[in-house]
Amino acid sequence: MTDELTPETPAEEEQPIKQRKNGLYPGVSDELAANMKSGWADTELRELEPIEQAPNAARRRAALSARFPGERLVIPAGNLKTRSNDTEYSFRASTEYVYLTGDQTDDSVLVLEPRADAADGHEETIYRLPRSNRENGEFWLNGMGELWVGRRHSLAESEALLGVPCKDVRELADALKEATGPVRVVRGHDAGIEAALTDKITAERDEELRVFLSEARAVKDAFEIGELQKAVDSTVRGFEDVVKVLDKAEATSERYIEGTFFLRARVEGNDVGYGSICAAGPHATTLHWVRNNGPVRSGDLLLLDAGVETNTLYTADVTRTLPINGRYTDLQRKIYDAVYEAQEAGIAAVKPGAAFRDFHDASQRVLTEKLVEWGLVEGPVERVLELGLQRRWTLHGTGHMLGLDVHDCAAARTEAYVNGTLEPGMVLTVEPGLYFQADDLTVPEEYRGIGVRIEDDLLVTEDGNRNLSAALPRRSDEVEAWMAGLTK
Repeated sequence: MTDELTPETPAEEEQPIKQRKNGLYPGVSDELAANMKSGWADTELRELEPIEQAPNAARRRAALSARFPGERLVIPAGNLKTRSNDTEYSFRASTEYVYLTGDQTDDSVLVLEPRADAADGHEETIYRLPRSNRENGEFWLNGMGELWVGRRHSLAESEALLGVPCKDVRELADALKEATGPVRVVRGHDAGIEAALTDKITAERDEELRVFLSEARAVKDAFEIGELQKAVDSTVRGFEDVVKVLDKAEATSERYIEGTFFLRARVEGNDVGYGSICAAGPHATTLHWVRNNGPVRSGDLLLLDAGVETNTLYTADVTRTLPINGRYTDLQRKIYDAVYEAQEAGIAAVKPGAAFRDFHDASQRVLTEKLVEWGLVEGPVERVLELGLQRRWTLHGTGHMLGLDVHDCAAARTEAYVNGTLEPGMVLTVEPGLYFQADDLTVPEEYRGIGVRIEDDLLVTEDGNRNLSAALPRRSDEVEAWMAGLTK
């Protein structure tokens, strides 16, 4: 990474030092300042077509406005966050903002002003940074200027792409301070916007807005389903990439697996949708093992839980537990096949009209039956389920909603989500697992350190479900054959 612009500079006493956000500029001569103002080509993009999701985003904004007539709704994209000193994390726009606009630009804010009569529609504006000013030197003297961070769309270009009027975001704080009437904001993304609204908003009202937007995302439209399928397809290819380099991972560590999958995510999408879990050996018993710094050994299992995030920010979430040397041992196969059987029962329970909890209950029952059959917990099965004793080894719920967030719709009300009913267009994971900790003295020694999870992404259809990740083998013998074919 380069540091700041460092031309030949006169002595400090001859030229004042110019301040910036993260440091100091050297002085610049009047001649250089004048030179930098001119000689630039017109790069305005004209005759732009709207982005693909623009019509969908417009329908979502209309539904939101209809829910809160006569109120001002403020949905920020968020700001850059400092990683260290003067470097920032890669920006990821807030889910709510992306859902309502299709845009991913930092510092942007969507403002809706629904009319009192919902049938009359709403006023809508996206506030964002315009192109850097070349007259005042902003584009090269400001650390966020386009010379440093790259070109951004003009306000006119943004209007064409997003189908929403756009204004300079630097005018927004003052406008909000002067606003009258009820206001709601999606909190946690832009402290400056919240500060400008501090005497106009309440936590309770703002939470109602967040909950509504979370529940609105439960049923996906055709565009979203297509993006999720794209994310899953890339993820399948990422798993194939990993299998092909397991020998190199053995020579290094779990990080080789992480890096291999990340390459696929960055080439075909925006990023990984969450920190990849590349858990070899006993690390597979840690649910969110993202350190990925352990050894990869022949004879152990690799639990790979990873998902590609598309350029529109929809993510897959898939898990396979693979024998590192290509063949399950008898005990590994027994445990794996039990989890597979539980997943089959869970997948069968995913259908319109079913309770959201049904697939979890179906999977848990199968796993509990296995634990009782193996003598690891005393039956009968109904007693174990009633007391929840199986959870020592099953640990977690069997699935969750999936979309722009890997755990999508997380702010939804309990009655609308975990106590709700499945509908066509919902996308969720089914991911049972068994985990025998390395220090668990309640199970035979040979079980200890084995963790198995199988996870697929399911679309609820009119007559059942469709496994979006069906291209990735699940049955133990099919997994072995698939791995053998990739490593010939």
